[in-house]
Amino acid sequence: MYAFSEATVPKINIIVRKAYGGAYIAMNSKHLGADMVFAWPNAEIAVMGADGAANIIFRKEIANAEDPVSARNQKIEEYRNKFSSPYVAAARGYVDDVIEPSTTRVRLINALEMLASKRENRPSKKHGNIPL
Repeated sequence: MYAFSEATVPKINIIVRKAYGGAYIAMNSKHLGADMVFAWPNAEIAVMGADGAANIIFRKEIANAEDPVSARNQKIEEYRNKFSSPYVAAARGYVDDVIEPSTTRVRLINALEMLASKRENRPSKKHGNIPL
């Protein structure tokens, strides 16, 4: 992960399905220095999956509901819409654009063309965070 985060080559990420927690951050997110991050409309980006999160966050509401199964399903959908949506991540700047799957190839080509002349001038360091 150290070598990847320190790389100066163009870094492009496409979130096609689920991106949760620390794994999301480590897999070429904006937080780790990705140049471009795209997501498909059905992608889920959150701290954890909606099923598990709803069980934790809305535990009391689900337990006290007349129909706990229906209440749980409603809370899962609410969590997905409020927190897991790629549009929420895009609004926060974690995703550059939400793209249709059919446009993925074109968007990748455009991003690579844009980043073809990418140069990073980094100061020389005496120390990294990995011992030799």
